[in-house]
Amino acid sequence: MSNAVVGLPVGRGLLYLIVAGAAWGTAGAAASLVYRTSDMGPFVLSFWRCAGGLVLLLAVRLLRSPARTAVPEPLGRKALRTGATGLGLAVFQTAYFAAVEATGLAVATVVTLGAGPVLIALGARLTMGERLGRGGVAAVVGALAGLGVLVLGSGGTTVRPWGVLLALVSAAAYSVMTLCTRWFGRDGGTDASGTTLWAFAITSLCLLPFALVEGLVPHTAEPGRIVWLVVYIAAVPTALAYALYFAGAAVVRSATVSVIMLLEPVSAAVLAVVLLGERLTTATLGGTALMLGSVAGLAVTEARGARTLEEEPVLV
Repeated sequence: MSNAVVGLPVGRGLLYLIVAGAAWGTAGAAASLVYRTSDMGPFVLSFWRCAGGLVLLLAVRLLRSPARTAVPEPLGRKALRTGATGLGLAVFQTAYFAAVEATGLAVATVVTLGAGPVLIALGARLTMGERLGRGGVAAVVGALAGLGVLVLGSGGTTVRPWGVLLALVSAAAYSVMTLCTRWFGRDGGTDASGTTLWAFAITSLCLLPFALVEGLVPHTAEPGRIVWLVVYIAAVPTALAYALYFAGAAVVRSATVSVIMLLEPVSAAVLAVVLLGERLTTATLGGTALMLGSVAGLAVTEARGARTLEEEPVLV
């Protein structure tokens, strides 16, 4: 696919995804600080995260001219794209939180993030003919191995079938969201900021009933700190990160996207050691090295492939 068609070079799309993955990882550390100083539940935090991100993106959109797409997008296609993306995001987050509750954080993380690249690679091959190649397969295997070492290395995990099933549902929803973004972004007729806005709107509506059950306003002795933490979560790992994610995912191969986004647990692990005082273990170092190496290798391969396509002469 020509980069000129979508208006965003693949190299810049890769950079967007790397920044988004790293930003997503900071949400876990911020959420831990929220949980330590209040009784806010995960559904309430997710709701305020998406609703706050929606408000911030709306404010930014009002201050700038609407993005122009290379090809005007038909209304029916736009409704299908935004609806599928928003529902995918809602199921992805909700099923993941349910999996964490059912089988624990470690297993839920490994199953969700581990199954994601496999499902996405299979879906991209069947629907768009995207091939990973030997180097890509090696990178995916290396990244998944690093994820397993990083998250499960500390031991003490409990595997429950219902929790695993929920994690697989979460992975499937994440895969649908990623594949839809790539599919509709191939011809350049999409607006990444508009996609993010509608995704947040639909997700906020889906999460609202669960948030009402938990209680929208948490009890805390430090309300100012909670507000700033929630604002940070809404601004950086949500509004900024998802806007970059949807823009990058439209121009980068789906399987590459899924592997790069595995930077999230790496970022979270680093912050847990630096800010939250968690112990630096051999598993943390080994898993981080494996994942960073795989991400770097796959990103270089993607960039080289895009450069080769640009340099090929067009025959008429």
